[in-house]
Amino acid sequence: MTATSKATDDGSTLLAIRVVPRARCNEVGGERNDRLLVRTVAPALDGRANASVCKLVAEHLGVPPSHVEVQSGDRSRDKVLRIRP
Repeated sequence: MTATSKATDDGSTLLAIRVVPRARCNEVGGERNDRLLVRTVAPALDGRANASVCKLVAEHLGVPPSHVEVQSGDRSRDKVLRIRP
């Protein structure tokens, strides 16, 4: 996988993702336009999809959900997540 990720000075990692809300199942995998593809059954209402995406990515990477947050793209399908160690 060649999804775009970048290390930062504070030890965290920035990960570019593409979100598909209201998907048939929750899934992390695949790639679209150099971004990791994350599918979630949650709708893009009231931050539900963002919360679901952070939880899914955290589970996939084996880190606590509190260590994953949306850095940019809060209201977009293209997002950048900050993942703290």
